Amino acid sequence: MSMQQNTSLSAPPGSTVDAAEIAKFSKLSAEWWDPKGKMAPLHRINPLRLGYIRDAACRKFERNVRSLNCLAGLRVLDIGCGAGLLCEPLSRLGAQVIGVDPSASNIAAAKLHAGKSHLSIDYRCTTVEEIDPRERFDIVLAMEVVEHVTDVGIFLKRCASMLKPNGLMVVSTLNRNWKSFALAIVGAEYVLRWLPRGTHEWNKFVTPDELAKYLLDNRLVITEQTGVVYSPFADKWTLSSDMDVNYMVVAEGMV
Repeated sequence: MSMQQNTSLSAPPGSTVDAAEIAKFSKLSAEWWDPKGKMAPLHRINPLRLGYIRDAACRKFERNVRSLNCLAGLRVLDIGCGAGLLCEPLSRLGAQVIGVDPSASNIAAAKLHAGKSHLSIDYRCTTVEEIDPRERFDIVLAMEVVEHVTDVGIFLKRCASMLKPNGLMVVSTLNRNWKSFALAIVGAEYVLRWLPRGTHEWNKFVTPDELAKYLLDNRLVITEQTGVVYSPFADKWTLSSDMDVNYMVVAEGMV
């Protein structure tokens, strides 16, 4: 698969996008949909992320989680969507999905794959700050994004402003402590080589307490939270009470 690389790497004024991060993930555009390539860890964790989002949405909007179109009628914004690994299964569950990413090559890969799958997904090469401020969404996703932006507070403020009054936001990210450095940086990037070296910067990781404060500052309160851990014996990712490394939260607007 041949993808045109994004050559415009300067972030627009007022954006929380890190130009170096755009360049980093643009280089991987052609490999997003290869389950055995450099994005293999994301493919393996994706079913867990999808199930967590689906279940939280069904509880919030009183849907039947067993229904094949349980998200029908819900407008979902996936920020930093990459090539659409989450957008496509969410679309298949009936959601109206808008996927945004600042990398032109990522969006090109997303559109190409969605076309082959005959899925109607609104992909946009843009940033969260450039989306029309009048747009509103039932669900806003920031999955593995906050640890890549230049200002987490400003980023989450913009995300919160796009939620409908009854909406929910799902965030997944990495905790910042010695354990996450050992496992997510040294282990995943240098020892196991699950990810290309330099994929993450440990000092950009966000602790659960920091994330909760950022959300609260924008009148969002965490209603659910879980850790995500890898079991080498079962060779799979599972939800856990251990939030020391990977974790996900669901947040809703304060009444």
